[in-house]
Amino acid sequence: MFFSGDPTSRRRVNLGGRSSRESDRQVVLDQARAERKRRLALRQETSAAIKIQKFFRGWRAVELERSRIREQFCHTFGDRCQKADRSCFGADSEFLPQLLLFFSVKNSGDVAILTAACRLILQFVHNDGDLVSIFSGNDYSTTRSVVETRVKKLVLVCMKTIHHYREVLKNQLLMPSGMPTTILLDTVAILINSDLPWACKVTAHLLQQKIFLLLRGIILSSMNNMKEPENRSRMSSLENVLALITFHACGHPNGCSDMDPKLCFSLQILSIPFLWHHLSYYKEVFLMQRLTKFYIHRLASCLPGHASILPNDVSHDFPSHACLLGNLIEVAAAVFSDQSYNLTTVMDFVLVLTFLFEALPKLKSSAGAGYFDDDMSVDEGTNEFLDTNLERQIKDAMDSRFFQLLVNALFKDTSLSRHRYESAPSDEVVEAIGSICAFLHVTFNTLPSERIMTGLAYGTDLVLIIWSFIKYCQENQTWPLFTKLTAYIPDVAPRWLLSLAVFCPVYKYMLTIMDNEEFYEQERPISLSDIRLLVIILKQALWQLLWVVPATMSPQKLGTDFFANKKLSVETIRTRARAMISELLNQLQDWNNRRSFTSASDFHAFEASSEAFVAQALTENSRASELLKQAPFLVPFTSRVKIFNAQLAASKQQIGAYSLHRNRFRIRRNRIFEDAFNQLSVLSTEELRGSIRVSFVNEFGVEEAGIDGGGIFKDFMENITQAAFNVQYGLFKETSDHLLYPNPGSGMIHEQHLQYFDFLGSLLGKAMYEGILVDIPFATFFLSKLKQKHNYLNDLPSLDPELYRHLLFLKHYQGDVSELELYFVIINNEYGEQKEEELLPGGKDIHVTKENVITYIHLIANHRLNYQIRHQSSHFLRGFQQLIEKEWIEMFSEHEIQILISGSLENLDMDDLRSHAHYSGGYDQNHPVIDMFWEVLKSFSFVYQKKFLKFVTGCSRGPLLGFRYLEPKFCIQRAAPLHASEEDLDRLPTTATCMNLLKLPPYKSIEQMRNKLIYAINADAGFDLS
Repeated sequence: MFFSGDPTSRRRVNLGGRSSRESDRQVVLDQARAERKRRLALRQETSAAIKIQKFFRGWRAVELERSRIREQFCHTFGDRCQKADRSCFGADSEFLPQLLLFFSVKNSGDVAILTAACRLILQFVHNDGDLVSIFSGNDYSTTRSVVETRVKKLVLVCMKTIHHYREVLKNQLLMPSGMPTTILLDTVAILINSDLPWACKVTAHLLQQKIFLLLRGIILSSMNNMKEPENRSRMSSLENVLALITFHACGHPNGCSDMDPKLCFSLQILSIPFLWHHLSYYKEVFLMQRLTKFYIHRLASCLPGHASILPNDVSHDFPSHACLLGNLIEVAAAVFSDQSYNLTTVMDFVLVLTFLFEALPKLKSSAGAGYFDDDMSVDEGTNEFLDTNLERQIKDAMDSRFFQLLVNALFKDTSLSRHRYESAPSDEVVEAIGSICAFLHVTFNTLPSERIMTGLAYGTDLVLIIWSFIKYCQENQTWPLFTKLTAYIPDVAPRWLLSLAVFCPVYKYMLTIMDNEEFYEQERPISLSDIRLLVIILKQALWQLLWVVPATMSPQKLGTDFFANKKLSVETIRTRARAMISELLNQLQDWNNRRSFTSASDFHAFEASSEAFVAQALTENSRASELLKQAPFLVPFTSRVKIFNAQLAASKQQIGAYSLHRNRFRIRRNRIFEDAFNQLSVLSTEELRGSIRVSFVNEFGVEEAGIDGGGIFKDFMENITQAAFNVQYGLFKETSDHLLYPNPGSGMIHEQHLQYFDFLGSLLGKAMYEGILVDIPFATFFLSKLKQKHNYLNDLPSLDPELYRHLLFLKHYQGDVSELELYFVIINNEYGEQKEEELLPGGKDIHVTKENVITYIHLIANHRLNYQIRHQSSHFLRGFQQLIEKEWIEMFSEHEIQILISGSLENLDMDDLRSHAHYSGGYDQNHPVIDMFWEVLKSFSFVYQKKFLKFVTGCSRGPLLGFRYLEPKFCIQRAAPLHASEEDLDRLPTTATCMNLLKLPPYKSIEQMRNKLIYAINADAGFDLS
């Protein structure tokens, strides 16, 4: 290096952080460690090589010995057993020992020898029939152990050979006995016949050797097409073998009790897809009582607690639990209809079905079924899909007959079948109730409801049975525990929860298909006095669920992770119970509104009527607000009106008033609808919610006198609604009770009829938003559209009483409905134009029968009440919701919505108006003129009292909560100086409707007061008088 000019030497620094000596020591240690690993690996390789060589030498020696014995066997007996005779199968012969020693399932020659040997056995049995003597000679007792061992090995070898070549033999496996291709199966069948002395030991050996696992593979291979069964004239050899083995396991349960549950018949065989379709003859064997009872009990004992023991799925769309369910549900009706089965077996069956339905995803509804669906689902987001045919197998089996048989089987011997108790229900009855409720709960959350509800409502007495149980428990204040369900539903849950969660949807559905005569006159299935008690029970239960314990309970830990959906978890049951109780109470309230059977206050919770509750309800996400959303009928109507008014006030404060020039409109009285539509329909939601001012132009083109301080706008709203909703305009039609609903043929009259409905919806919304009452009586089934509710058969009388009577005749028709030649079509007749529409896809080819007549009746009602006016209603609703939010209107029933729209005639109380009236200009409440005025007003007829109210306030009905809430307050002002002249006394009374002000001259007599008021009221001169 070059000299740098610095004579000192620089110190070298190791940037590694340690000395070079330390680095060298680490290298040595790493090398030593690597050397040890290399030597260990070498030792392991050497040891493995020695083991492999040892195994190979042993295997080669065995194979050589097998080859030697095989050659010796062929030399002695022939390569196809040509030299073998009957004596060859005896205990002292070497025929079977040599065959079983050298046999290899992979050697086709060995398989040929085995087949030939089996053919000989079948031939010898056919000739003399004594199988025992063929194997043991004359004395079986001395050769018993030898014979049993040989038969065990021979039978197992035959089954393993069939399993090994199952893909090659798959087209022959289900052939009947006696065919050349079923020699091995036929041999197994005769060797395990229950009459033979060794049958028990041999079959037990097969069970220990996982015979059902082999049979599962064989059966699956035999199904060329998993969906289409083979056509056969008699039982196949495979079915025969299966029957013999299952009979043995059933008859000797102790002999196979130590077998792994995962390998048992119930799981390995019954979980094969469409088992009964392919093994139809074996289905008859399985349905023999002893077999069904045994295997169902085994399933009930092991399955719920050990979900992992189910075999692997055949494929993604054929999960084992669904296949097992499909096979069981297919034979369930036969089991439930057999009177010889005891209640324990039926409850075991129901428990297994409950478990399997718990694991099933939500099945899709069929076409046209949405009319019956309640849209309650636990597992909407599941990604699991079943094969279409497997779904159909499950759904088709769950028909009306299935539920009728199930209910009858569970309650045939109990006092519940008589629907009342004299004493406490027995443990047996309690468990039967628990079983049916748990099963139906998971079924409701799995199957489309139309598959279930009609059968339960019309085919069984389930509603009455569960109601009797609930009624007894409520009256005696004792709710028993369902002990068999404690693994699913812990004791901390309310004991009434599951019963109500099942009772409510079934009775709710029954109410939708019930007619008025059944409910009110016949009082079926529950009497009106019991319904009053039911309302109280449901109200208390719902209050508990929504108010006392509103917070979600942490889901309990189950013994298995199998239930991803947890339909039987407490939280799921509580969620469904809340929804179903609320819907049922809402429906009962609708029935009560049609014809009162109990006080309206019975639906109200006393605690929800306080001012504190109203204040809390206005706070978002509070307990009161959540209760109001889910069960508004628990809150008294007056409290809900207060909440509604407060919500409107908050909205107005948030929106604020728009500038006057932006929302001021000139409306011609004789073209009020057209002018209003052209000017107001273009406004945005914010503009509609803002201040709107109107000036009227009379028929002479002159703008009417008066400044719109709110009164002219109120008059405008009344006039335009009367014009637009007039049936002569063609947008609405009238029922026989003069109630309005959208004209289904409106499009034939007005090209832009849907835009008109949109505008009319916003008009009605504006009236409600501003608190303006308009005298428009709507049909209840149309008001339900404002709540986005569905209408049902019991709503039809208000629309078409004649059609309703015809449908009731059809519903109760005692003859053969199919003879009436009805199809799933309906004829629409609008303005002379007839059009045929199908009620279901392909409906013109679907015959109405006894089985589907209920569906037909309700599809007819659905068409008239919902389908025909769907476009008009949806556009009307869209306009209405521009001003009135969905959450606000859902607080009220249809009857209450009509009161919100038009006010209550019950509140047209002149004494109430007088007690809240103000006076000015020299009048006071004790003035003689005022006394005379109130005397005249009270003497008016109801019609003139309405006219007077419109004359003063612009509306013919009183405020919802009485005149206390009239704003501004009604005021009577003296319309003359202190010393009035005759000219002053001859003047008519006038009003300022924007101020709710009556300008009243001091008339001298009652007669003069009456005449002047009547003349002014009838003048109908707009605002010119003021």
